[in-house]
Amino acid sequence: MAASIIHLEEIRKSYFMGKQELPVLNGLSLDICKNQYVALMGPSGSGKSTLMNIIGCLDTPTAGRYILNNNDVSKMEDDALATIRNKEIGFVFQQFNLLPRLTAAENVALPLVYAGMKKKERLEKAMQMLELVKLTDRSHHRPNELSGGQCQRVAIARALVNDPSIILADEPTGNLDSRTSGEIMDIFEEIYQNGNTIVVVTHEEDIAKHTRRIVRLRDGVIETDKPNPLFAQSATTA
Repeated sequence: MAASIIHLEEIRKSYFMGKQELPVLNGLSLDICKNQYVALMGPSGSGKSTLMNIIGCLDTPTAGRYILNNNDVSKMEDDALATIRNKEIGFVFQQFNLLPRLTAAENVALPLVYAGMKKKERLEKAMQMLELVKLTDRSHHRPNELSGGQCQRVAIARALVNDPSIILADEPTGNLDSRTSGEIMDIFEEIYQNGNTIVVVTHEEDIAKHTRRIVRLRDGVIETDKPNPLFAQSATTA
């Protein structure tokens, strides 16, 4: 079996209200390997958002180990976490999170600013990513001049610009109509076929069906972890 890019071992996460402990993740273990396409699913309160924040290095576990691409990030301080996050993870959010005063190309290039790349090289790389999501003709438009689907394409290009180890997408089609959602999932399919590792957090079965593996959470633990039968079926009949 290929080495894990994401290795979660007995992860626990609790929040505290005064002296009262509120456990959210209860000893969860999970491995995700390079070039896997995984959906994290679960009802409200299952712990999937907390798990996403830990995978994305936006939060740290109360207990347990998290190895991300050979880096033990479980006990890193905020500055070290931010550095790892910028290098290893490309984020795609439901709300797009684009800066309104920047053009599409400038938004895509933003992570490269933090990486210390020169401006000319940043914009060249940003245009390559916009070409990948078929949006070079909108590179000089600001977010308010773009449709929701176009904004999400810009966000996907920005997520890819640093050549991250994983793409982490949180409800990436939550604000889009069904046709545009399908177009966005087609882009994710292309990214996956190019060899990227993708983790999609979603509550929508229609979105999860595009992935190859579906992990369902309940009460802070993994309830089921199975290959997507739609693709397992096509593989056996091919």
